[in-house]
Amino acid sequence: MTIRAVLFDVGGPIATEVEHERAIDADIRALFAEQNMPISDSQYAAAWGEVIDEFAPNAYSAVIYKLAAGDEEIAPSVWREMARRSHERGSFELREGMPELLEELTSRGLKLGLAANQPAEVIARFEAHGIAKYFASTAVSGTHGFHKPDVRLFLHACEALGVTPSECIMVGDRIDCDIVPARRLGMRTVRLRTGRHASQEPRTEDERPEVEVTDVAGMRAAILRMLE
Repeated sequence: MTIRAVLFDVGGPIATEVEHERAIDADIRALFAEQNMPISDSQYAAAWGEVIDEFAPNAYSAVIYKLAAGDEEIAPSVWREMARRSHERGSFELREGMPELLEELTSRGLKLGLAANQPAEVIARFEAHGIAKYFASTAVSGTHGFHKPDVRLFLHACEALGVTPSECIMVGDRIDCDIVPARRLGMRTVRLRTGRHASQEPRTEDERPEVEVTDVAGMRAAILRMLE
């Protein structure tokens, strides 16, 4: 099957989220401290390790509920305030080399789309960084309501691009939310090992990405090989 389109997750492949994650981590721990529940480094790391291994789709929410030890009042309160602060910051750290890669892929006639759990406002950040023009479809979970790993998010992107899943490459950083649903639909898959979920491992061979890379150069090489 000829490859006609490439779908990208936003957090990880397009935006590094390094400072974003640090800020959210600080918010979560500060909010628990305000509830007289200080969280140690080891507690925080252990909660994240469990959440990543469990393939929890909404990782931050899962971490908060673990740290709250099932407290049904504290967990929602911390989650809401963390989400509010994150939304107000609106940070976006464009990965170096991505504009050039997007330019090259579109110049080769590929259709580019997004398969991301992101608020609708992320498109304004794409515009501000000059990369929105490369995407034939910019729908994200905040615009259509589907959230990964729900395969309907991927199918929505395919429909918007006028392609079938088997004509797509999915580029993401998470096994659970990116690689597993994309493979289920018959897409080719490229995993960028980066960020919080870099340690996540497939549980079966069916969950293993076709290619794993560590940088934009690796992404480019993997995509071009798949086009051959």
